[in-house]
Amino acid sequence: MPQLKLTKTNIDRVAKPHSGKTDALYWDTDTKGFGLRVTPKGLSKFITQGRVDGTMTDVRITIGSYGAWTVDEARRKADEYRHQFEQGIDPREVAKQQKALSVTLQAVLDAYVTRPGKLKDSTAAEYRRQVERVFADWVSKPIASITRDMVQQRHREMVERGLEGKKGGKKAAPASANAAFVTLRILFNYAMDEYRRSDGSAMFDHNPVAALKRHWAKLGTRTERYIDKGKVGAVWNRLMDERASPRSRDALAGIDLTIFLLLTGARRDEAAALTWSNVHIEDDSAKCWWHLDDRKRGDPIWLPLNTQAVALLKLRPRQKLEDGTESPFVFPSWGKSGRIMDARAAMETVSEVAGKHLSLHDLRRTFTNIAMRECRIEKFRTDMLTGHKPAQEDVTARNYLDLAHLDWLYPEVQQIGDWIEGQGTVAAAQAKGENVVPLRA
Repeated sequence: MPQLKLTKTNIDRVAKPHSGKTDALYWDTDTKGFGLRVTPKGLSKFITQGRVDGTMTDVRITIGSYGAWTVDEARRKADEYRHQFEQGIDPREVAKQQKALSVTLQAVLDAYVTRPGKLKDSTAAEYRRQVERVFADWVSKPIASITRDMVQQRHREMVERGLEGKKGGKKAAPASANAAFVTLRILFNYAMDEYRRSDGSAMFDHNPVAALKRHWAKLGTRTERYIDKGKVGAVWNRLMDERASPRSRDALAGIDLTIFLLLTGARRDEAAALTWSNVHIEDDSAKCWWHLDDRKRGDPIWLPLNTQAVALLKLRPRQKLEDGTESPFVFPSWGKSGRIMDARAAMETVSEVAGKHLSLHDLRRTFTNIAMRECRIEKFRTDMLTGHKPAQEDVTARNYLDLAHLDWLYPEVQQIGDWIEGQGTVAAAQAKGENVVPLRA
C-alpha cells in the first residue's frame, strides 16, 4: 500500500475523488499504523491499525474526518490507540463498553416496551407512565448511575409523602411506590441482560432495586384491601357528592372511572381505555352491555351493565377534540394519551372514607367481596363477571357454554349494583341520625 508523509499539503493533494472502485489507503511514513482512507468520492478519514497484544488479528479503527481533525490531533489519537494495542486492549471493545455504560433509563424503557409482540399496549403505556412520572429526573441519566441509595431514598419519599416526595406534597402512596419500583426492577434486569461490558459481563453486578428487599411498603395482605361492607354506602355517597361539583373535566372522568370500577369489578386499564364503540345502551336495561376486546387474559367478552352503571354512562359528557370531533374514550382526558390514566384524587377520597389506603385495583376486590359475601353469588359466576377464567370450569362449560356473551349474568350484576346503591341509602339515613338497620333481601 502506498506510503505518504501525512501533512496538510500532501493530504490536500490526494484527498480528491478518484477513479478507483475501492478506498485508497495512504500510510504515514513517520507514525506506525497511522493512515488516511480516501473514498472514490474524495471523502477522507484518518485511520489507525494495529494488532492487539495477545491476539492474531489486526484491528483497524476510524479516528475521524480530515477537516474535523487536524493531522496533529489525529496522529496523537493514533498514538493513544497504539498504546492500547500494546496493553492488550481493543479500543473497539472499550467504546462498546462506554456506550453500554452511558445508556439512559429512557433508552432502556423504550427498548423494553417496543420489543415486537412482547407487551400489550396497555402494559407498555403503564410502564411509561410510571417511569415518566415517578422517575422523571432520572430518565436522562445513565441507568448504571442509579444507585441503591437513590432507590431507597426515592421509594421512602413516595411511601411517606407521595409522588412529589416532599412536605406539603400529595398524600402517602405506598402502593404506587411499590408498583413503580417493581417496574424499575424489571428494567434493570433487562438492561443487565442486554447491555454488556467489553468482557461480556453485565454493566452492574447487582440490581439496585434489591436494596428494597426488606423495605417494601407494607400494604397488608391483598385479600384485606377492599372497602369494608360497612363503609361501602358512605364511599358511594361521597363519590356521588364529588361528581356533582368536580374541579375539572379530568377530575370528573377520574370520579366516574372510580364509580364504574366499583359497579363492574373491571381492571383499571380495561375501563380507563373503554371507548364508546364498545358500549351498547338501550331502554331495556337487561340488554345493555360493554365489550372488552383487549383483555389481560383470554378472548373478547361482552359483559352486562347494571342500571347504576348505565345511568352513569348516560351522564358522561362527550369531550370535543381540537379538530371538532368527539373523543372516542368514555373517560377522556386532555393529556397526551387522550384518556384518563389514573384516578388518584378520587381514590384519595375513597381511602379517606374507607379508613385504609386503597388503589383502583382494590375496587375490583371490593366488587368480588360484595358479589360472593353479601350477594351470595357463586364463585363461577363471580369469576365470569370479573373476567377471570373460572376455576370450576369443566368439560361442559369449556365446550358448550357461551363464555363470551355474558348477558345471562345480568341478574347477578344488577344485584350487586342494587346492593351498593342500597348501602348508600342506608348510610345517608344513618348520617341524619335515623335508626336504620340494613336487612338482607
